[in-house]
Amino acid sequence: MKVAEAVGRALTAAGVDHVFGVVGSGNFHLTNAMVAAGARFVAARHEGGAATMADAYARTSGAVAALSVHQGPGLTNALTGITEAAKSRTPLLVLAAEATAQRSNFRIEQAVLAHSVGAVTARVTTAHDAVEQALAALRRARHEHRTVLLNLPLEVQALDVPDGGTLDAEPPPGPEQVEPSDTAVADLVRALERSRRPVFVAGRGARTPTARDALTALAERHGALLATSAVARGLFHGSPWSLDVSGGFASPLAVELIRGADLIVGWGCALNMWTMRHGSLIGADATVVQVDDDPEALGAHRAIGLGVTGDVERTARRALEAGGGSHEGYRTPDTASALAARVRWRDVPYEDEGTRERIDPRTLSIALDDILPAERVVGVDSGNFMGYPSAYLSVPDHNGFCFTQAFQSIGLGLATTIGAALAQPDRLPVAALGDGGALMSAVELDTVRRLGLPMVVVVYNDEGYGAEVHHFGPDGFPLDTVTFPETDIAAVARGYGFEAVTVRTPADLKPVQDWVAGPRSAPLLIDAKVTRDHGAWWLEEAFRGH
Repeated sequence: MKVAEAVGRALTAAGVDHVFGVVGSGNFHLTNAMVAAGARFVAARHEGGAATMADAYARTSGAVAALSVHQGPGLTNALTGITEAAKSRTPLLVLAAEATAQRSNFRIEQAVLAHSVGAVTARVTTAHDAVEQALAALRRARHEHRTVLLNLPLEVQALDVPDGGTLDAEPPPGPEQVEPSDTAVADLVRALERSRRPVFVAGRGARTPTARDALTALAERHGALLATSAVARGLFHGSPWSLDVSGGFASPLAVELIRGADLIVGWGCALNMWTMRHGSLIGADATVVQVDDDPEALGAHRAIGLGVTGDVERTARRALEAGGGSHEGYRTPDTASALAARVRWRDVPYEDEGTRERIDPRTLSIALDDILPAERVVGVDSGNFMGYPSAYLSVPDHNGFCFTQAFQSIGLGLATTIGAALAQPDRLPVAALGDGGALMSAVELDTVRRLGLPMVVVVYNDEGYGAEVHHFGPDGFPLDTVTFPETDIAAVARGYGFEAVTVRTPADLKPVQDWVAGPRSAPLLIDAKVTRDHGAWWLEEAFRGH
C-alpha cells in the first residue's frame, strides 16, 4: 500500500468524514483513498471556495474538516480561505501535495506560506511514520483549534508502507476542558455578586449547547443580560433577556444597555474592536472580566479587571456551584418591557428610502425574514451591505449563522453557506452576498446546483463596492474604479441552473413566496437592486479599524 492511500485511510478512520477540494495529480490518490474509506468528497470549482466550505463546515458541525489541494497553485489558490480559517482558529486540516524538486514549476515554500497567514504546519517525511505524522497533525488541529497544513511530498506519497506499519486509527479523544483555578472562580463570583447591571458577552469559545445552558443559568442567578459576538449570533435566541449581537451590528437599545452595564463578562470572546466598538460600549465605571481557555487571549485587545483561564462551560458551572443568592440585577420590569418592544432592528422605526427602481435593504431584509422558514442557516459575505442580513435575518441558534469575517475578505459568503448547509442539511441555507462578492464567487453557483442544495442566494446589488463608494465618495474622490455597469445577476444564475428573480420593490418578492411554498427543486437567486444613496450605519466605524 502506498503512503497516499495509507494516510487517506487512516485520517478517515480517525473521524475526518468530509473533505473539500479540487483534485489534481498530486492529491488524486490521497483524496480517492479517503472517499474509498467512507469520507464524503465535496468538489468545489476553485480551491478558494473549497477552503471556505471546509472552514464553514468545521465551524457549524463542530468536527474537523479536511481540505485537499494540489501542490503549489492549488495551495496558493486556497490561501485566502486558509487565512480566514487560521485567524478564526478553525480546526481544519489542509492536505497539500508538495513538490520538493528544485526545478519543479510547482515548487514553493509551502510551510513558509502557511506560517505567514497564521496556520501551523506538519510534514509527512517517511513511509514508516507517515500515518502517525498525519494523525499527529489531525490531533493538533482538533485539540488546539488550529488550522494545520500537512505537507505531503510527492516522492513520499509514492513510497510503499512497510509491512506491519500502522494503517488504521481510532477517532482521537476531544480536547480536555481547561479547569479554572479556585481563586479565579471565587474572584469571578465576587464580581458577579457586587454587580447590579451585569452583561454577558459570549463568543466563539461559548458556541456549544452545554456552554449556553451553563451561561443562561448563571445569568439568571445574577440578573445578567445576554449578548454575543457576531460569530456566536443566535446562541441565546429565544431568551427574553437576549440583546442579540454586541458591537457594530447592535441595535440602539442593545448599545444603551451594554453601555449602562457595571460589569461586562466576555465568555470565550475576544472583546475586540468589533464586539466592543473600539471600547465605546464599555462604560467609564464598568469592570471588564474575560474568561478564555487560552491565557494569551486574556487582555489581548483591551485592559481587563479580571482574567480567568478556563473553559467557558466549566467556569460557568463552577461559578454556579459556588452558590449565593439570586439577584434581580439588570433584569428589571423596565428592561424586560424595553427588550420586548425594541431590541430587534426590525422594530426600530425608519423612513423607507425605496423607489420604483431600488428597494431599501432594510425593507428587503425584513420581508425576507418573514417569508423564509425560521429553520435556516445564514452565511454572510463582507461588504457595505452585510449589516442588513446580519441584523435583520433571525437565526434559530448558534449553528444558524456562519460569519467568516476574521480576514474581512469579500467573496467568501457563497462558499461559507455551502459548507454550513452541508453541516445543517435539515435547514434552509440562505447566502447573503453583495454584488461584488457574488460575481467574484459565481463559479460556486455550479457547486450549489450540483450538490442539489435548496439554497436561497440573496444579492444586495448596488452595482459597486459599496464600502469604498461610501467611504471615499463624500470626500469627492473619483469612484470609477469601484462602480460598475448594471449586471443581470439573475441571468447569470439561470445559466447555472438556478431559478432567479430580480427585485426592485416589495411586490417583486411574490416569486420568492411561491418558491418557498413549492418543491424547491432548484436553488433560488434574488438579484435585489438596493438603494445606494449612503453607506450602512456601521460602515464608518468599521473603517476606523483599517
